[in-house]
Amino acid sequence: MVDDVPGQVEAQLQRLDLGRAIAPGQTVALAAGSRGIHRIGEIIRTIVDHVKGLGAAPFIVPAMGSHAGGTAAGQRAILESLGITEVYCGCPVRASMETVIVCQAAEGFPVHFDRHAHGADHVIVCNRIKPHTQFVGQIESGLLKMLLIGLGKLDGATVYHRAIKDFSFAQILRSVTDQVLARCPITAGVAIVENSSGVTARVDVVRPEQFAESDRELLVLAREWAPRLPFDCADVLLIDEIGKNISGTGFDVSATGRRFLDHEPAPEEYPKIRIIGLRDLTELSGGNAEGMGLAEFCRTRLLEKVDRQVTRVNALTEPPDARLMWIRNTLSMTEVECSAAYLDEAHERQDLEILTPLRSLPVGVDGNLPDDFFDPTAA
Repeated sequence: MVDDVPGQVEAQLQRLDLGRAIAPGQTVALAAGSRGIHRIGEIIRTIVDHVKGLGAAPFIVPAMGSHAGGTAAGQRAILESLGITEVYCGCPVRASMETVIVCQAAEGFPVHFDRHAHGADHVIVCNRIKPHTQFVGQIESGLLKMLLIGLGKLDGATVYHRAIKDFSFAQILRSVTDQVLARCPITAGVAIVENSSGVTARVDVVRPEQFAESDRELLVLAREWAPRLPFDCADVLLIDEIGKNISGTGFDVSATGRRFLDHEPAPEEYPKIRIIGLRDLTELSGGNAEGMGLAEFCRTRLLEKVDRQVTRVNALTEPPDARLMWIRNTLSMTEVECSAAYLDEAHERQDLEILTPLRSLPVGVDGNLPDDFFDPTAA
């Protein structure tokens, strides 16, 4: 455990000798995320004070992808809820969902980066290193992921989550972050590891060329120090609260044995929990109940706190070329409405007849598909 967190952050910043890169009068964007990192307000303020001591002009940008409904006001509010305010930190907070497309990745999708951060002379990234709730690899959540998703804002998060359909997370991470590090003014990263009690256990400040190595090495420690249930099996696990400030999926699926499958553990995964019940949603989550569908039950009071729009923005990343089929029921499949992704194959099939040209889904003014779209007599 780090007893003097601000002191450790300052010592690490001094060790890196940022004055050799950051000149007086230059602007420095400090990227801050939405997770409930222990003493994050103090950490960000310490970085601000250090940058000011170099004679530079720091400002803070939210780096949280699509969180808070994908709005600048919502992301500013999340920072404030974490204690990261202009008054406390002593510098401006510049919140915007606008991005700059810095290039096209080799895989063919655009690489987005926060407009304010892109316009700064320097960018310092601050994030916790920990296992990701969905992706498994030598590098998961950390400094590189903040360059990818956090500073990619809503547009970037949408692009990269859709790209997962065709490319592995490791490939996307490597491809995008290589471009960001080469084309954006990244100067340093503050990497944080917490212990099983959620308390700061280590702080490293590293140069951009060390991000990947730092993420790999610290992830080993993060896994070792991660909180664990005392027993490997349970019929029921009750969780008092979930929220985006706790985990990307509301509750850490690594801790509950649901990392690979939605409603059961994988064969070699522990703990093995049969039923998960959720009791409430944290206030700091701002109505975002992402991940609640991974549990079997929840209390009504949790549902009543859900902001559907905020949750949908964070959850809906279905690509426009998705392979979608729509039927009336499993007894009536003479006619099937299919997405454009099937068109070429349908033209080649002798057993299929294309009844209509490409058309938009018949979404009504209420945002719903009609219930009588298919002829109920057709069978």
